[in-house]
Amino acid sequence: MPTKPHLLYIDDDQGLGRLVAKDLARHDIDVTVAHSGVDGLRLAAEGNFEVVGLDHFMPGESGLDILAALGRLPSPPAVIYVTGSEDINIAVAALRNGASDFVVKDVQGSFLALLRKAIGTAMTQSHLRRAKETAEAEMLAANERLEKLTTKQAVLLHEMNHRIGNSLQLITSMIRLQASATRDTEAKEVLRQAAERVVAVAQVHQRLYTSDDVQHVQMQPYLAKLLEDQGMAARDRGCRISIDIEDVKLSTDRAISVGIIVTELVTNSLKYAYPAAGGAIRVKLAPVSASELMLAVEDDGVGHAASQKLASSIESTGVGSRIVDAMARGLGAQIEQNSDANGFRSLLVFPHSIDPSSDTQELR
Repeated sequence: MPTKPHLLYIDDDQGLGRLVAKDLARHDIDVTVAHSGVDGLRLAAEGNFEVVGLDHFMPGESGLDILAALGRLPSPPAVIYVTGSEDINIAVAALRNGASDFVVKDVQGSFLALLRKAIGTAMTQSHLRRAKETAEAEMLAANERLEKLTTKQAVLLHEMNHRIGNSLQLITSMIRLQASATRDTEAKEVLRQAAERVVAVAQVHQRLYTSDDVQHVQMQPYLAKLLEDQGMAARDRGCRISIDIEDVKLSTDRAISVGIIVTELVTNSLKYAYPAAGGAIRVKLAPVSASELMLAVEDDGVGHAASQKLASSIESTGVGSRIVDAMARGLGAQIEQNSDANGFRSLLVFPHSIDPSSDTQELR
């Protein structure tokens, strides 16, 4: 139900004050009359007046001074400036100093209709202003709650990635421990490859919880660290791994796919490219257009046919090839492989980003 308007009327003319109160009461407006600026300021500070009618001429006081003091209240009311002078400069000065409206009064009381209209307009403006202030306060509070929630979620996400990374590192350690305790050469190699695949995933999570960006992975440091972990195996075989990775970012899922592909292809080169002596293995990732990236892994070894023959002689399971094909499909690409007497090259060209719904492929 609407609140009944309550007006504070400040005027040293007691007769005119009674006339204003009586007229407004007939129009369902409560009026409190103050006969001096000092009393008016005290009542305005103590009461809850949305509108104040303020006379310009009062003995020993300036209506403009009282107007300024009303504006300094914690919740200043709308002020209708009332003057008996037709000097437009007085009205302009009042409006410039914060009055919402002005009315020129007369002794006959014909100004009362204008005063009632000004009160209605001031009430509407006051309600709109307060509604705006309430809405702004609620929006500010909602933004603060959202900021706190976002900060909390970011902390939880970092903690989750940290725990996942630790768990993956633990799994890697257990696989490697099992490999070191296994005497079967083939089983040892299978376990070593499994550990490398887990490392490719674990490295992504390590970079997520040490970065402010939990949706993307910077590929240069990620692949550099990943291949550094394969460096010992390369040195044992007399091989050298070189990288040429440009400064690109990928989403976490796509970064994991690229990491696993690189791990599998480099492992394949380490196993089959140089059966007699070591050699070079090169990894390159670079944009080929504004929307596509190119990944290449190449060696100068014996070539595909000879490596396939060697793989058959040691009963390769082909799991690595199936993993690479599946990861390539997840990236929206097909792997192209070229081989000759001078070496073997695997090449993928894939979109920089892709519809997330097609980003995951099952291993079959």
